[in-house]
Amino acid sequence: MIVAATADPLPWAEVDTPLPPSPDVEAEVRALAAAARWDDATAATLRAYGDELAEYLAAVARSDTDGGDAFAQCAIDVWRGLPGFRWEASLRTWCYRLARHALGRVRRDPARRRNQPLPSQQLGELAAQIQTRTADHLRTAMKDRVRELRLRLSPEDQTILILRVDRDLAWREIATILVDEGEALTEPELVRRAATLRKRFERIKDELRALAKAEGLGSRD
Repeated sequence: MIVAATADPLPWAEVDTPLPPSPDVEAEVRALAAAARWDDATAATLRAYGDELAEYLAAVARSDTDGGDAFAQCAIDVWRGLPGFRWEASLRTWCYRLARHALGRVRRDPARRRNQPLPSQQLGELAAQIQTRTADHLRTAMKDRVRELRLRLSPEDQTILILRVDRDLAWREIATILVDEGEALTEPELVRRAATLRKRFERIKDELRALAKAEGLGSRD
């Protein structure tokens, strides 16, 4: 769905935005983690954020196969990573960072991307349900002309647009998600990265305006 025009400088670039998860999600996952109930903590995380992560990966990967494989890898990484997660960022921010890194690994090493089962039947079934819902949704949503315009952006620009416009994340959270695997940034570096991303976002909006104008959608400034 394309949302109605608002005061946002690029209202027509927003697509379906998932409802925000309950504020109790992080408390629930932290309690399960404190009890070392890792399967249950992973399931709670995937129920809260799985649909939006799967949709993000499908959009950026531009391939059902790559997006699905990356989501499966991300789910495994959540399960593996929760015991060491220090809660220095929000759970949602951490999950997006894992998703982005999972897609990078899938693309770099296709031979290892498949046949990595989740550690329990419960988690495997939950991940499969999320992927099925995402595929069904995107088959309809991808008909929208605005979505098609967004697909012309680079994967990195798509990521920035999705995280800022569709997910309404703060720039510091986006900067944290976009930290590469193995890279560590200090707080001042994150602040500078966030400022750079904000400027890049303005260029992305200009590019979308130009694409929309060329397609006859027009600018709505």
